Amino acid sequence: MTGRGPLVVVGDVLLDEDIEGVATRLSPDAPAPVVDVTEDRRHPGGAGLAAALAARGGREVVLVTALGDDSASEAVRRDLRGRVRLVEIPLKGSLPVKTRVLASGRPLVRIDRGGGTPGEPDAAVREALAQAHAVLVADYGRHTAGAVREHLAAVVPRTPLVWDPHPRGDTPVPGARLVTPNAAEASALCPGDGDSLRAYADRAARLAERWQAAGVAVTLGDRGALLARPGNGTPMLVPPPYRASGDPCGAGDCFAATTAAALADGALPEEALQRGVAEAAAFVSAGGAGNPALWRTSPPPPAQTPRTDPFAVAEQVRARGGTVVATGGCFDLLHAGHVGLLESARRIGDCLIVCLNSDSSVARLKGPGRPLNTVADRVRVLEALGSVDAVAVFEEDTPETVLKRLRPDVWVKGGDYSVQDLPEAEALRAWGGQAVVLPYLDGRSTTVLARRAARAAAPPVPPS
Repeated sequence: MTGRGPLVVVGDVLLDEDIEGVATRLSPDAPAPVVDVTEDRRHPGGAGLAAALAARGGREVVLVTALGDDSASEAVRRDLRGRVRLVEIPLKGSLPVKTRVLASGRPLVRIDRGGGTPGEPDAAVREALAQAHAVLVADYGRHTAGAVREHLAAVVPRTPLVWDPHPRGDTPVPGARLVTPNAAEASALCPGDGDSLRAYADRAARLAERWQAAGVAVTLGDRGALLARPGNGTPMLVPPPYRASGDPCGAGDCFAATTAAALADGALPEEALQRGVAEAAAFVSAGGAGNPALWRTSPPPPAQTPRTDPFAVAEQVRARGGTVVATGGCFDLLHAGHVGLLESARRIGDCLIVCLNSDSSVARLKGPGRPLNTVADRVRVLEALGSVDAVAVFEEDTPETVLKRLRPDVWVKGGDYSVQDLPEAEALRAWGGQAVVLPYLDGRSTTVLARRAARAAAPPVPPS
């Protein structure tokens, strides 16, 4: 994913177990539900989950943690093999096991077992941290971070460090780039009245001063994350892109891992938080840490949610008898002509999916210097429009392949085409779809805008 140094995760690994079942009756000997078990899942939790999430997409991740000789530690080693590189600290005792019993997806009870203390770190820990391009401390109150605190303090001046704290854990080292408590942790670490944004902003600013951190970002569930810095400046609120519904277990680990990975890639803290909030929302919508797809042999890429997955959107609209509309193009510099076309296309049916040329596809079609905006930026701008329901990126020169997967009822292009000129029109006929041309706002084009901007930026020619 990147040629830079690895992301190093330091912290306490747990073994999480979810016992899923159905409860339809009460026990005869106590007013307690009887759970008929349908599934039993085990996977790494705590720092282990954070490291696995950070490694999605092929990122190099090193996990520094305490493991022992017990069966839970062996299960963690087995599940993380091939995903992350382990640098182990000896564990005195057994690895904590946290068991949730769920009925129809709702937690009924949690059972905690085991626990130990980390031993002394060796030279391998110091070497791993020295090579880190960013560090994430996933503190679960078991004091792995405390065991390597001296080494963490040594890397802070030159390496971005994100500290995900715990009320019973270790104090973040001074100079952390971001500290990321959730609302309950922030309240426990800095008691005060109220759960308003103002109350959390005050807590975050006071914690930033206490910890000598560059910033504290309090995660507030479906309100997003609130970033404050030392002092009384105006905080920044990063709301989620949509209201996610699903199992929130592990969302904090996903947020912290994504934020640390973004900092490793050179993002500003504000940009890193935006990525973290968006990815945490997608993670919850996809089923959280209990999503079996997360622990496949080949780790999947970050999940798209049904809201943004173009194929899921098309299927949902078709299932309720609606009309699927699609259009396509480079959309390199969004202008009034694009906006008019997209708004008109959306009015034709019940959803609009934009088939978007990838960066390499744009470069082949438009030549050197294009695209002006990367595909990630183009997707983000399009998805922000009220007329666009989802975006499907394709690598080929034409969208025929992606159209065969989407199978839209209507394919729309602007008035600078004719239906006979569209190679996609024949493909549409295969499933009964129709290609149409809509009126296009004349005189607007990315090429014209780019030339105008270039002329405006050019230095004036001195008089001869």
